[in-house]
Amino acid sequence: MSEGEVRLVSGSPSAEDSLIEGSLRPSRLEEYIGQEKVKENMRVFISAAKSRGEPIDHCLFYGPPGLGKTTLAGVLAHEMGVNLRITSGPVLERAGDLAAILTGLKEGDILFIDEIHRMNPSVEEILYPAMEEFSIDIIVGQGPGARSIRLNVPRFTLVGATTRLGLLTAPLRERFGVLLRLEFYTPEELKRIIVRSAKILKVEIDEEGAYEIARRSRGTPRVANRLLKRARDYAQARADNVITLEVAKRALEMMEIDDGGLDALDREFMLTIIDKFEGGPVGIDTIAASISEEKQTLEDVCEPYLLQQGFIKRTPRGRVATALAYRYFNRTPASQTGALSLDSLKEERNA
Repeated sequence: MSEGEVRLVSGSPSAEDSLIEGSLRPSRLEEYIGQEKVKENMRVFISAAKSRGEPIDHCLFYGPPGLGKTTLAGVLAHEMGVNLRITSGPVLERAGDLAAILTGLKEGDILFIDEIHRMNPSVEEILYPAMEEFSIDIIVGQGPGARSIRLNVPRFTLVGATTRLGLLTAPLRERFGVLLRLEFYTPEELKRIIVRSAKILKVEIDEEGAYEIARRSRGTPRVANRLLKRARDYAQARADNVITLEVAKRALEMMEIDDGGLDALDREFMLTIIDKFEGGPVGIDTIAASISEEKQTLEDVCEPYLLQQGFIKRTPRGRVATALAYRYFNRTPASQTGALSLDSLKEERNA
């Protein structure tokens, strides 16, 4: 996989996603499909904040990529009737970058920082007084003549999003009043999302075709919408512009996405452990060298889903394929194979 390339089944955003996701995102809480617990909490917090005439408390959304954290921030801004300013942790390189954004906000506005765990520590320090006291300290000048100036900023709501809650520093994490985890979606919820997206994209799709795409989408709306767009291309080129069950199956087969939502890289990863290393344990560096892939790619884009599905285990000695993985790939565990061979050898000797 080349640097910057995004797999179809990856929850990470691609350039194409950013061009079209805006039109597919719901703007109201009632349009937001799934995440029922999160929505119920948000209804309470929004209602209470509106009744007091105050901005909603600072919120932190965390969970795997592609589950709708950015969308939820937009919904929150719409429900509160305020503006939404979007940025990301890696973009905020200097304290001045954040100060410029904060001073440009209006009363009650929402500042959304994606990948907040990747924010520069010096920028993070500016956030502490801004979140608690709605003021920031700016250093003017250099050397002995430098002085600190405190600037007031409007009362705003910070909404942070992260895929790695553990990488957030404790001081930052503790300043969020609302922490909400987004869970993977069920196939039924994804089917509803696909049907809704198909209407917006003016794609004709039946219930069975939508469900087939949904159940192979790894529980992730971003993946579901991405697969829908590729199935649309297939339907326009090879079918009658209608995504039926058969068309969806053929399109997904062309994309090399199997019944379990695994793509070619996932299968190569698993079969390397099973066939080359007798099910493990085997180190991730060895696996990466065996399939000529970057270690970071395997850890970030392959392992999370394989672990979630119960196909591999992480042990101190390395990765191990589970019994479920052997059944899925129609393989016999090496221990059983060895036992059968030994039994056969004993029979031959007795004969």
